[in-house]
Amino acid sequence: MDYQPTIGLEIHIELKTNSKMFCTCRNDPDVKHPNVNICPICMSHPGTLPVINKRAIELVIKTALAFNCQIQKNIHFERKNYFYPDLPKGYQISQYVAPIGKNGYLEISNGEPKRIRIERVHLEEDTGKLIHPEGKDYSLVDFNRAGIPLMELVTEPDLSSAQEARKFVQELQLILKYLGVSEANMEKGEMRAEVNISLLPQNKKVPLIHTAKIKNKKLGTKVEIKNLNSLRAVERAIKYEIKRQNEVLERGEKVVQETRGWDEKKEITLSQREKEEAYDYRYFPEPDLPPLNFNEEFLQQIKSEIPELPLGRKERFKKEYSVSTKEIELYVSQKDLGEYFEKVISELSNWVKAKKLEKKTSEGEFKKLVKLASNYISTDLQGLLRETKVTGEDFLITPENFAEFVSMIYTGEISSKIAKIILKEMFGTGADPSQIIEEKGLRQITDERELEKIIKSVIDKNSSPVEDYKKGKEAALQFLVGQVMSRTKGKANPEKVNKILKKLLGKI
Repeated sequence: MDYQPTIGLEIHIELKTNSKMFCTCRNDPDVKHPNVNICPICMSHPGTLPVINKRAIELVIKTALAFNCQIQKNIHFERKNYFYPDLPKGYQISQYVAPIGKNGYLEISNGEPKRIRIERVHLEEDTGKLIHPEGKDYSLVDFNRAGIPLMELVTEPDLSSAQEARKFVQELQLILKYLGVSEANMEKGEMRAEVNISLLPQNKKVPLIHTAKIKNKKLGTKVEIKNLNSLRAVERAIKYEIKRQNEVLERGEKVVQETRGWDEKKEITLSQREKEEAYDYRYFPEPDLPPLNFNEEFLQQIKSEIPELPLGRKERFKKEYSVSTKEIELYVSQKDLGEYFEKVISELSNWVKAKKLEKKTSEGEFKKLVKLASNYISTDLQGLLRETKVTGEDFLITPENFAEFVSMIYTGEISSKIAKIILKEMFGTGADPSQIIEEKGLRQITDERELEKIIKSVIDKNSSPVEDYKKGKEAALQFLVGQVMSRTKGKANPEKVNKILKKLLGKI
């Protein structure tokens, strides 16, 4: 029998603030030593009072606006009561009745465009982190993470496959980076996904097993999978759980409403606890924090700070630059690389303008330069970046130098072989291409008499390819060109070599 999966996501995102949510302790996801970024407030010592981090509020509003949410102008914090060893207070300061944003959406494309509704976006504080030493019968607690501003985004159950869920998380992660609200690094725990999944028989004649109605939509029995920390884990866990629930239903058994964990090594979900009823967290307004009221001016100021988002960049790049779809996807998915590409293009535009060409010629040259620059950025430069894992300030090639490098290839000042040598040197030292050419003696051989001398020597030593060319085999000519380029260590102009070779071979 076929079953229809229904999937909803709850995603927790650590915000990119300097300090924690309710105190001045550092918010540092890269801290190495346990329990150093802590204070009496985030450890909930008696007599301490929390103070709201304004920047965290702004970042959540910014995110909610980017996801088309309605912003609630009057909000307050609440206490969510439950006991867990890594929760110092014995409760978590969160939002329940009045989340900052609600009723938004994100459009994804997994073959076909699909709108995924977002139920709510709210703000709370993170918990500490439990550490379980191998072979020991005790656990340790690191409170560095306790109190970090944590944004929770909850979707409606609009997803229907593991691939869709992965796509949603991937798009969300990218938008968060564009907004600058979080690094959203799942491996570091800066973004964690939880999945709610149920199956419903598609054959209406079959009695529904443990179904529930959520906003007029019938769903099967819900199972929650906690703390998924990678895109791969999200996809694999959902695929496994669909298969597991399918097998349970096929046996005529009931799916148990429960919370399950994901075993990364075995690639299976494991039962953690049954959850027949919703847990009573006994929410009530946080007495130590005032309610907040947002005026329109404050909201408009935050809205004005929302940058161009991935979808907007993709559409703009399609209109403005004559590059491939694959290259556009690269510049959208890697925000910094896309910005670097545009800076290089700006420099090349200035170079074309400086030549004072006719408008039509100028536009034609510019398009060719854009394609050439994009080709080297998306292949050769990307290869060097992947190989070395260089990022940020360690990347030494300025847009001006890269534009000069591209213009030299375009005008034939350097061959493609020499270009690879120069680019590698630029990448390692940050030197400009002209300097590298002079220091390493890489200037191209342009003297025709010198080239003729080298080419005659190649012809004399390759009689067989010469005869093949005379018999009409064009590949033989390319072999001879290659021999000349090898002899000159790539410093000959390939077009000139080709032209001189044909002239000399025509006389033989």
